[in-house]
Amino acid sequence: MMMIFGIPLQAFLGQLLIGLINGSFYALLSLGLAVIFGLLRVINFAHGAQYMLGAFAALLLLSYLGINYWVALIIAPLLVGLFGAIVERTMLSRLYKLDPLYGLLFTFGLALTIEGTFRYLYGAAGQPYSVPPALAGGTNLGFMFLPIYRGWVVVVSLVACIGTWLLIEKTRLGAYLRAATEDTVLVQAFGINVPLLLTLTYGLGSALAAFAGVLAAPIYQVSPLMGTNIIIVVFAVVVVGGMGSIMGAIVTGYMLGIAEGLTKVFYPEASNIVIFVIMAVVLLLRPAGLFGKDA
Repeated sequence: MMMIFGIPLQAFLGQLLIGLINGSFYALLSLGLAVIFGLLRVINFAHGAQYMLGAFAALLLLSYLGINYWVALIIAPLLVGLFGAIVERTMLSRLYKLDPLYGLLFTFGLALTIEGTFRYLYGAAGQPYSVPPALAGGTNLGFMFLPIYRGWVVVVSLVACIGTWLLIEKTRLGAYLRAATEDTVLVQAFGINVPLLLTLTYGLGSALAAFAGVLAAPIYQVSPLMGTNIIIVVFAVVVVGGMGSIMGAIVTGYMLGIAEGLTKVFYPEASNIVIFVIMAVVLLLRPAGLFGKDA
């Protein structure tokens, strides 16, 4: 049997795949956080709850309306994005002129409210969500068995991340969004509806979290606690990549997911803390993050 650093090749590649899958979720979630922070300067603690809402939306659409995974992959992010837009317009927008701490506390309270509501309605135990038939099973690559659905998650997450980066960095709408964060008064003088842009931005970030939640539903149990279990890691990813950096969120998400997966091969005891160790080292050497801009 072929070995890599004394580890069987199959075990090595298996953990590499798991790391890549986890990295896909880290990248999508940290991307949503980076979009919201970079353009609204709000640390969105409700992001984990919005991820959970996406998974529950897919589950409830299937249970009560018979709407399958493929349709839910579109409808669930739209619903959660709409919910996020309403929250931003009616409540969060009132806090922009105050200390940023108020936005953090508001989104933290919102997360607790959403999670508490779903725990009351559905309990803390997870509920299964079946893999769509078209993506069931797996394929033998010779050196390992690749589940088709997990391969799909990696590909579609990468496409979504690149698409969001192109939207923010390469389109006129993205230019308006970035300009609005630098000089709101000047952008409004050109007739741009800045409050609407900010609402759309928060809605987009919420939708990205929900999209990740729908992708996660067939892999993990759909539970009110699923967002809590991942959001701390995602915040660490955002810090390492650089707060507000779109590309940093994407690259660092995949990179740290792979690092976590490989750590489970070589030193399993450290796999739960390796991301936080990397974060500490990066902050010591480069406080702005790998892709962040120094003040």
